[in-house]
Amino acid sequence: MSPSSSSGPRLRRRRFLLAVGAAATAGAGCVSGDQNGDGSTPSPEPEPVDSELDLSVEHDIESWDRYDPGWEPPRTSPLDAELGTETVIENLEVGWDIEFAANGDLFISERVGRISRYASGDLEAVVSPEDVIDHAASIDDPEENDWWAGGSEGGLLGIALHPNYPDVPVLYAFYTYEAGPEEYRNRLVFYDLDTDNEETVVIDDIPGHEVIHNGARLAFGPRNYLWVTTGDANVEDLPQDTERLGGKVLRLNPDGTAPDETPGLGDPRVYSYGHRNPQAVTWLPDGTPLVSEHGPGARDEVQLLEAGGNYGWPTVRGGPDDEEWGSYPDHDDVVAPLVNTGAGTTWAPTGGVFYTGEAVPALRNRFVSGGLISQRLNVVSIYDDEPPDIGGTRYTDDWLHPTYDAVAHPLFEDELGRIRHVEQAPDGALYAITSNRDGRAEGSFPTPEDDRLVRIVQA
Repeated sequence: MSPSSSSGPRLRRRRFLLAVGAAATAGAGCVSGDQNGDGSTPSPEPEPVDSELDLSVEHDIESWDRYDPGWEPPRTSPLDAELGTETVIENLEVGWDIEFAANGDLFISERVGRISRYASGDLEAVVSPEDVIDHAASIDDPEENDWWAGGSEGGLLGIALHPNYPDVPVLYAFYTYEAGPEEYRNRLVFYDLDTDNEETVVIDDIPGHEVIHNGARLAFGPRNYLWVTTGDANVEDLPQDTERLGGKVLRLNPDGTAPDETPGLGDPRVYSYGHRNPQAVTWLPDGTPLVSEHGPGARDEVQLLEAGGNYGWPTVRGGPDDEEWGSYPDHDDVVAPLVNTGAGTTWAPTGGVFYTGEAVPALRNRFVSGGLISQRLNVVSIYDDEPPDIGGTRYTDDWLHPTYDAVAHPLFEDELGRIRHVEQAPDGALYAITSNRDGRAEGSFPTPEDDRLVRIVQA
């Protein structure tokens, strides 16, 4: 699907749809018996992990510190403000994820196979999983290493802290490993940071690939469920098969089991399907989940998630301006994206956050996402009424999302290089981490101080 420069009148149904969606999700919890709604046999309920820790959590959205059901979108352009960056940490090795604890401690994953804690100005490695794929090793000389020269997407990826950390000293992680000769899988685990970082496997044998399409962002949502994005592992039929976990967005209890309320798909942990390679998951202040996803060469998307929703890959992609559009028979069976960059534009969107802090007012109540091949931040403003005239690229065509429109602006283009993730700290500050040492950066990158964690600031 492609951007539009104008918008016609459309029915605005945001609050009505939120109420209906909540009721539908609650109703999905009634799925029971021996069959799914389509007559197939459901996957067995996953067993809880074997742990002496109390992983239980509350699921009350009103206790979420970012909950604001009446939030209002911005009416000005983010380009009106003077924004800059401050380097916090340098010389990282292919940074992938950043996760803040409520006490201000910061955890960083590097795809080479290391998780570090940054506290009081000191960076200390705390976890190095043994099974991370061998070629995700320390980068002594990237020019002499064929794997880094060609780039890759496997290794140590997403991380997330248990909502009750540090009382529950648990850090979740997702990594690629070799299950057999040239056979790759992904694994979701957690580490008890109080007992020699003992590893507990939450989900094993998630489809994986040595080089591409592994996902995999982890985040605890506003109701304290663990959300996991998975890529299609370059296997065409995975995303549409709801019995398998590739090409999906998963929603889990912290112990690995499925929530009581499920969309009723084949595997009860699957929240939505038909995804290609989603690498962000975040939430609007009213609790609506949002992901960004890599398209095939272009056609990158930002999507608002619906429980049980089919997001089309690989059978539906693009829009009426694409030659292939007429050959897709199932347009009406998939959830339309909020943003599709079109056949000629590539963001390569990665991790991001719907920013609600006060430290960078120009970005408040906007989705702020990293960009790889675009080497920039992509800022998306979301509207349930006519978007204001604030410049940028408008995504308002009728065949895009039926409830929301979007306007996108680029920031820091070719100033930071490949931006892998953007995250909000407990104090409202906004941070980004780069991924320039993976062999795919262009122009002047990587620089001698790469990779970096930076703080985004507003003058």
